Amino acid sequence: MRAMAIRTALLSVSDKTGLLSFAAALSKCGVRLLSSGGTAKALAAEGIPVETVESYTESPEVMGGRVKTLHPRVHGGILAREGVDDADLTRLGGRFIDLVVVNLYPFERVAANPAASFAEVVENIDIGGPSMVRSAAKNHARVTVLCDPNDYAAVLVEIETTGDVSPATRMRLAAKAFALTAAYDAAVSGVLSGARASAKPLVTAEAGTVAVESAFPRYLTLPFERAYALRYGENPHQAGAFYAERSALAGSIARAESVGAGGKELSFNNLVDVDAALEAVREFDGPAAVVVKHTNPCGAAASGSLVDAYRAARDADALSAFGGIVALNREVDEATAKLLAETFLECVVAPCFSAAALAVLHTKKNLRLLATGAWLAGDHAALQYKRIGGGLVVQTRDATSASEVTRGKVVTRRAPTAEELASLEFAWRVAKHVKSNAIVLAKGERTVGVGAGQMSRVISVQIACEKAGEAARGSVLASDAFFPFPDGLERAASHGITAVAQPGGSVKDPDVIAAADAHGLAMVMTGVRHFRH
Repeated sequence: MRAMAIRTALLSVSDKTGLLSFAAALSKCGVRLLSSGGTAKALAAEGIPVETVESYTESPEVMGGRVKTLHPRVHGGILAREGVDDADLTRLGGRFIDLVVVNLYPFERVAANPAASFAEVVENIDIGGPSMVRSAAKNHARVTVLCDPNDYAAVLVEIETTGDVSPATRMRLAAKAFALTAAYDAAVSGVLSGARASAKPLVTAEAGTVAVESAFPRYLTLPFERAYALRYGENPHQAGAFYAERSALAGSIARAESVGAGGKELSFNNLVDVDAALEAVREFDGPAAVVVKHTNPCGAAASGSLVDAYRAARDADALSAFGGIVALNREVDEATAKLLAETFLECVVAPCFSAAALAVLHTKKNLRLLATGAWLAGDHAALQYKRIGGGLVVQTRDATSASEVTRGKVVTRRAPTAEELASLEFAWRVAKHVKSNAIVLAKGERTVGVGAGQMSRVISVQIACEKAGEAARGSVLASDAFFPFPDGLERAASHGITAVAQPGGSVKDPDVIAAADAHGLAMVMTGVRHFRH
């Protein structure tokens, strides 16, 4: 083993996870520990030898702890180049600091707490921490920087084995450190340019208004981390990778675990379709299944059991289900797994899979399985982004729809029956996840026909009816936006549809209502539109 390269470590952390055992191991390796504030007290309380930053700098902490590590002996010790800056460091009275273990004040957690005052939020903007992290990361040719407790163990192995940390590890940790400070600064600028820092009242979400100012700060910087490369992008000639949002919610695709048999990797299209399927199946409280093809639900159903829900969803359009994506909102049991195995599918996503279900599904080597673990409710709040040339359009997630039909206004002479109303509620929840112009036909809690993504709404009606065939007769229809003319209603009536839910709001609403009355249809206007582009 070559001469010891890690001589002095500076430790100053807000999150003390794993710190004590790591510090004790460093001390056992002969590393001199230098620490400040609460970190020094925590080490000393455990009997771990530690020198305080105050003692090292011969300068007391001042301004209530705001200034303690902002000192030439600290930053000189981190930034000094051995063999180049030795004389300057000696003149400062400092020594080489080889390992910097720092994580930052919990600014984002405090800022997310509505009970925290704005002054408290500002006080949690870390200055010394990011400065030390950036200094260490810049000088990674000599210095190792640790800002994530998950990296302690691997670095300790290197130190115990060689007395040093490899250049490749120092480089990797430096890049991670700059990503941390970039994300931290992004969070600070977002909060300081958002509504929390403004005396202006928040704008409420009303039809036709720009809504919820608090969600849209002036400066929006989004930190992502590459999770893995994709086989290719949307098409084979396009390269692709999946980047996870650093603050991704538990239950999201970014946090899902692959539990398949280890066949093909997820593709660009798989991920987009899986997300669309998950968004749709989250709408339902009882056991439910959604089959997606090219981001559109081709079959959706809810039932008393998961296996029955999936069977109904698959059979709603068995032709389109081939090669599709399935999302389920319950643990996948053996019976459901056996049914899933009957059809060629690209991917199945669910909260979890029983051991018996995995045994069945692992026989399908190229079937990708994703377990979300935690389950996100259909009404969870989030921002959505769409990249356009030179920028982003950003919006709050379309988290509405519960009881929108039952709360809607009956505008026809005939009101829907209780059975029709329940079917309309189901169809309405599915329609918001179908690309516009969207038409969904349903009977009970099961789709029978879907018309998606057409330039003309009447053509979407025609496609949905053709998909349904004879099942269209006696079904109900949900439309994501208003009917601009009576022709869509008339086409639906000709196929035996009995009730309709739509937002209303067209100048032709009186004509559309008259057409519904002429054909004996019941119609509810919800006043809420659910475009999906």
